[in-house]
Amino acid sequence: MECSEKYLKKRKKFTRIVIEILVLFNQRNLLTNKEDFMKKVKLMNLISLLLIMLLVGCGGSKSVGSGEDSQVSSEPVNLKFMINFQSTELITETFEKTIEKFEKDNPDITVELIPGSADYESVMKTKMAANDLPDLWTTHGWSVGRYSEYLMPLTGQEWASRLNPGIEKVITDKNGDVFVLPIDVDLSGIAYNRTVLNKVGVNVDEIKTWDDFILACDKVKAAGYTPIHMGGKDSWTVGNFFDWTAPSFLITKDDDNYRETLKNGSFDWKKWEPIGDLMITFNKKGFFNKDKVSSGYLDSAKNLALDKVAFEFYGNYVISEALKLNPKADLGFMPVPSNDPKDPPTLISGERTAIGVWKDSKHKEEALRFLNYLTKSEIMSELASANGLPAGLVGIESDTKSLKGDYEKYANLRGFPYFDREYLPSGMWDTMCATGTGLLTDEMTSSETAKQMEKDYKRLK
Repeated sequence: MECSEKYLKKRKKFTRIVIEILVLFNQRNLLTNKEDFMKKVKLMNLISLLLIMLLVGCGGSKSVGSGEDSQVSSEPVNLKFMINFQSTELITETFEKTIEKFEKDNPDITVELIPGSADYESVMKTKMAANDLPDLWTTHGWSVGRYSEYLMPLTGQEWASRLNPGIEKVITDKNGDVFVLPIDVDLSGIAYNRTVLNKVGVNVDEIKTWDDFILACDKVKAAGYTPIHMGGKDSWTVGNFFDWTAPSFLITKDDDNYRETLKNGSFDWKKWEPIGDLMITFNKKGFFNKDKVSSGYLDSAKNLALDKVAFEFYGNYVISEALKLNPKADLGFMPVPSNDPKDPPTLISGERTAIGVWKDSKHKEEALRFLNYLTKSEIMSELASANGLPAGLVGIESDTKSLKGDYEKYANLRGFPYFDREYLPSGMWDTMCATGTGLLTDEMTSSETAKQMEKDYKRLK
């Protein structure tokens, strides 16, 4: 039986009384004065009684010396919760506050929040190989494709019938099972600074293709602003560029695409070269920030907040980060341009903050208590609002801040999943990040990156 907070307070009080009595012994010399022998006996009996009360435990259900384990643990269950977000991100700060509330309401459970870093994916792969996983973790887009065999099915949970339609298919496997609680729905395009674009005379509604986008960037650069900020020190930001751009070349055209060949292994990787060429074009034209491989993601958020950059290839979470730094910043998001005038612009959809429970956890019951706590309307609303995204469950409103108008404006646009999560084998994310960095530093050509992609695709497929 776990010790209650009330019991722990009583035990501290008893301990203090014992100490006071011992001090009294010393002050009055009761331990050696024979004349006060009877007083000494009474006080020693009192101490014995208090010590027994301390040893009995929380409920007093087991007596000392009963033959059973008389030392009932008073320590709360500790849950390890790993997330793929950095310690300085707004969503991490919001999780910390949420955990404080949970622990106050559930004194028998503590939650150890472990923020992620750039090598989160590698760390999780190592833990999977060793079958030594945390009690809960965020699946960063891979709840079905990579982690489902390690996760506890959650289809039977009450909230599973209230999944947001925008995320339901993404997190449901072929058997209809769900393995994560989606805190929010990542529905994004290209983030932009409206103040910068207004000053240079660019209207995002007129950007339909990549050619249009290049013309807009030319105007931004000519006016002295940075067209695109890349936080390449955090390698995932480079991979994100390809997740945003690849679909428009390979996936989004309904009558001419490579969806099946990418999945069945027959894809011609020479067709990857135009995607690398787009990054090379941006790089040669000076669209990226000069410190594109030495600055990080949070630098991107800062520059967006300070009206120094026009566009960024991130989800709308970067807008929330920027607004934290400058609440007055005028920011929005636009659809991802197409590679063909006949193909309309699209959006990117998928997991952002999704949490699963390890099926082999020794504390599954407590982990589910914490997970279900996160489904409370006010809790999920705060967490989803931290990313500026719609909530993952129907009926829960989140604060999408300045993006509300954009969500309504683009409600009917087609959305496509993150490219690597849907069309590449697990492990190729690292390849996209590495080859992209090679393009940014002029150490690789688009042909070389395509060959490396093909090599790793065949190795990992």
